Amino acid sequence: MNNYSALQKFLHRISLSPRFMREISFDLEQGMFLKKCQNDKVANHVFVTGLARSGTTIILNAIYETGNFASLTYEDMPFILSPNLWNKINVFETHKEAAERAHGDGIMVTTNSPEAFEEVFWNTFEDEENWETLFQNYVTLILHKYKKTRYLSKNNQNIRRVERIRSAFPDAQILIPFRDPLQHCFSLLSQHKKFSKEQENDKFIRNYMNWIGHSEFGLDYKPIMSGNLDFADANTLDHWLEQWYLLYTKLYETHKEDRTHIHFICYETLCRNEQVHERINNILNITIDPVFSFRESKKKIEEKYSSELLQKCMGTYEKLAALQRQN
Repeated sequence: MNNYSALQKFLHRISLSPRFMREISFDLEQGMFLKKCQNDKVANHVFVTGLARSGTTIILNAIYETGNFASLTYEDMPFILSPNLWNKINVFETHKEAAERAHGDGIMVTTNSPEAFEEVFWNTFEDEENWETLFQNYVTLILHKYKKTRYLSKNNQNIRRVERIRSAFPDAQILIPFRDPLQHCFSLLSQHKKFSKEQENDKFIRNYMNWIGHSEFGLDYKPIMSGNLDFADANTLDHWLEQWYLLYTKLYETHKEDRTHIHFICYETLCRNEQVHERINNILNITIDPVFSFRESKKKIEEKYSSELLQKCMGTYEKLAALQRQN
């Protein structure tokens, strides 16, 4: 975001900001390329989703590096709804030299790195009556561009639409990582403060995050769980702990019986236990590089928080961990 030229910023604005431009670009993409695609609606695709900062990006990267999947990448920006058309007309030089992403979390990216841009589709077409066909077409077009048969998605916002994903792709595997609640929520609070400050100083960063549907933190933050909150102030740790508790408790109660397609992944055990790597390999029929590094992060936390609320979070954490051990 910080390194974009004036021309690149202009292209982002005209391609992502107006809805009619997004709709037109997708109509062109379908008209020009869809008939050339092999439309496999029952493929074993993979969707990684969860509360932001739960480990979704590092899990995405580990799976993507197997080379078995197509995923949206930074290269597809800003015409995210027309990946094949943009691939033909893009005159910008790709950058393969890795740089740390905007989150400042040590994850390095290039233009070839996968990222969560799928939300642009949902922001455009989620309310359409034929959203399911449109989404299947979109995935097919991404597969066509990258010459793959399996789609890989990382989108934290998909945690609100697990049932829709299951409807569009019944054979898909959905991975839902979860982290130690206190560490996880401190990370969310830190990112919220970081991006809020950066957005105040740079309007383009704020616009960019709105255009790609990145509302997990920052000035335009929208809580995943928004009803009857006891802790509405996003600048407090208790707000994020409440979000964690409400979301993951709901996910546990809703999906604990589906062990065929929905899989909860404890990030701490993923970092410590190679058997979790093997479980992911078996679920997805892949082989993650055994030297791929999943790093556990522990920060010193001096923020005030409700011990009672944390205790409730830990109760759900233990239930999810037990569910993972049973599989």
